[in-house]
Amino acid sequence: ACKDHGFFYLVDHGIPTTTLDLVLDLARTFFINGTPEQKEKIKRKTVDEGGDGARGYQKIGENVTKGAKDWHEAVDFYREWDRKSTNGHIKGSIKQTDTLQGPNLWPEQPEELKSVYEKYVESMKEVGTKVVRAMGETLGLEGSEKDMFVRATRESFWVMRMIGYPPLQSGAEEGVSCGEHTDYGCVTLLLADSTPNALQVQLKDGSWLTANPIPGAFVINIGDMIERWTNGEWKSTNHRVVHQGSGFRVSVPFFFEPDFDAIVKPLEACLTRTGGVRKFEKVKYGEHLLGKIRGNFY
Repeated sequence: ACKDHGFFYLVDHGIPTTTLDLVLDLARTFFINGTPEQKEKIKRKTVDEGGDGARGYQKIGENVTKGAKDWHEAVDFYREWDRKSTNGHIKGSIKQTDTLQGPNLWPEQPEELKSVYEKYVESMKEVGTKVVRAMGETLGLEGSEKDMFVRATRESFWVMRMIGYPPLQSGAEEGVSCGEHTDYGCVTLLLADSTPNALQVQLKDGSWLTANPIPGAFVINIGDMIERWTNGEWKSTNHRVVHQGSGFRVSVPFFFEPDFDAIVKPLEACLTRTGGVRKFEKVKYGEHLLGKIRGNFY
């Protein structure tokens, strides 16, 4: 699955179905019942507006994929942290935005959303660690590379999104709910409601395969950093959302990412299996992430 498609389903992950249902229900309540004023209060702010350019609410069409507006609204949450950045600027400096330091912007309603989601994040970090540990074992990493994925995600700079998708309007200018893309980091654990025929995965021949939700399961996909670590042995696959059905689709993807300062480069074990030629240069994950975020909004 990781070699050919970069996508698979995860069951028996240990998080109760009741919790998954509650997470989705709270997101739906916010998007459907939240007032414009409530959404405006937590809107994503640019650096010039005093924000970090990442956390907060985005209205329909604000998120951009490959230059095209996405037909969804969302709230983005990131790992909260507070430290001196590597260039010496301290808390309060505009350069905090270079390391995405700052607090999340939580909706005031539903009232229980913040507490439920904070507990959910802790559970998802545990699941993410188990997934990347299993991936390392599957790749047969040994010596200094053993448990590399676990060590590089110990302080995972995780990202979580609440996303609401109204149906695409027939003949509308917007052709997709979320444009085709790969994910930035290690692994994505997607929780989605029962809406069918929305998430599509691109196959090697360029065609699109629908990945319908399975109750109680996560859809897992490989991110760009795993592809880089494996020197392309495992693929970070293009995917998109095209919601042309009825009803309001909700998803809550959790992106289990490397540490902000993690250095990611092809592993020797994977280099050997992929012909010995390095296909990717090393990157610092935080710099890679910042470049992607800026491309999403600017």
